[in-house]
Amino acid sequence: MKKHNFYAGPSILPDFTIQKTAEAVINFAGTSLSVLEISHRSKEFVAVMDQAIALVKELLEVPEGYEVIFLQGGASLQFCMVPFNLLKKKAGYYNTGVWASKALKEAKFFGEVVEVASSKDKNYNYIPKNVSIPSDIDYLHITTNNTIFGTQIYKDIDAPVRLVADMSSDIFSRPIDISKYDLIYAGAQKNLAPAGVTLVIVRKDALGKTGRPIPTMLDYNTHIEGVSMFNTPPVLSVFAGLQTLLWLKENGGIKAMEVKNIAKAKLLYDEIDRNKMFTCPVPNPEDRSKMNVVFVMAPGFEELEKAFLAKAKELNILGIEGHRSVGGFRASIYNAMPIESVAVLVNAMKEFEAQN
Repeated sequence: MKKHNFYAGPSILPDFTIQKTAEAVINFAGTSLSVLEISHRSKEFVAVMDQAIALVKELLEVPEGYEVIFLQGGASLQFCMVPFNLLKKKAGYYNTGVWASKALKEAKFFGEVVEVASSKDKNYNYIPKNVSIPSDIDYLHITTNNTIFGTQIYKDIDAPVRLVADMSSDIFSRPIDISKYDLIYAGAQKNLAPAGVTLVIVRKDALGKTGRPIPTMLDYNTHIEGVSMFNTPPVLSVFAGLQTLLWLKENGGIKAMEVKNIAKAKLLYDEIDRNKMFTCPVPNPEDRSKMNVVFVMAPGFEELEKAFLAKAKELNILGIEGHRSVGGFRASIYNAMPIESVAVLVNAMKEFEAQN
């Protein structure tokens, strides 16, 4: 019986990616060697890296003047790499969730940090609006999708300063105007590849302005000059990422993916809003994430939470437990999630309502 994988990350990947990666583990590029054991300097793997970089630029329409690099350490390492490379005196941060808060905390090691906007007052259940962005900060940092509390920033902000975005959980899910950003980073384990590689897109002329010495491995220029191979890259994750990029292109690219993501999210949110047993803690539909749909039992039905989780498990609906800081449920419906699996979850909610 089919498994319906709603885990938040590592999460569902396209069948194409899994199949091609599995084949490469046995025989990579006709070499009779595994991708796990071949040199990253071999012409076969250099071709993988070059194609992956080129496809990121093509799919996201990256303008001239930007570099695409693949790093290690996850988005969490970027929490310190960003200020190390960009913060000269003062930086501004949107505090819209757990990961945004962690990024803000790390930046304080490198200079003054101001909280430009925050939704902490309501347990991060909204996106701040009409924000006044200071003009005297070196950059503004935002986290576009809140995986834990289920909110998302859809609009590319017009900032009077450099703009940095953590797009770990919604990269490739919708079109982005890259020219409005100076740096975008994304951990791979949501919409790109297995955990182990981090995508960075950076405007070249944003670098080298802080005046501070930067350790070699934490300097973006090191990895730009080394074409993401200053040290041994996570070859399996990069290879898998390339397969996902190929799958994205084959399936119509980013705009086509956005249409599918809107349809999946609508199907699920419509049922949450209709069903008397469930409710979404994010009140404004405009703020609700299309990647991580968070919902809880409605008032009066709280004691049935475990019963619904048991029903979901019976139907092979996996990974919908909410984050421990929120409780309830979280359905992560990243790019590779088919709408058929979302329909299975929706039908389970309807059946549960009828039974109770």
